[in-house]
Amino acid sequence: MTYIVNDKCIKCKLMDCVEVCPVDCFYEGKNMLVIKPDECIDCGVCEPECPVDAIKVDTEKGSEQWLEINKKYSEIWPNITEKKDPPTDHEKYKNEQNKFEKYFKENI
Repeated sequence: MTYIVNDKCIKCKLMDCVEVCPVDCFYEGKNMLVIKPDECIDCGVCEPECPVDAIKVDTEKGSEQWLEINKKYSEIWPNITEKKDPPTDHEKYKNEQNKFEKYFKENI
C-alpha cells in the first residue's frame, strides 16, 4: 500500500501535506503535487492534512489511474520539501469535478 494524489489537488495545490511528510516524497508539477510510491512509507500523516481530500490509499477503488500518474510524474517533476503558498484562485477550483481533463499540465 502507498498513498497517491488525485485530481482534487489540481489547481488547489495546498501543500499542507508537504510539511508533515517525514520522507519528503512529494513532487511538484505546474498545477498539482504527486507522491513517489517507492519513497512513501505508508505512514498516512499526509492524508488528514489535505483540506480538499486529494490524498488516498492506492488500494481504494478507482486509484489505479492515479497510482500510474503519481509514479510517472514523480520521476519527472522536482521534489518539494517545503510548503509554498497555494495559487491565489485555489478556492474557485476546490469542489470542481473532472479537473484532470480540464486543467492537468504535464509541466515537461
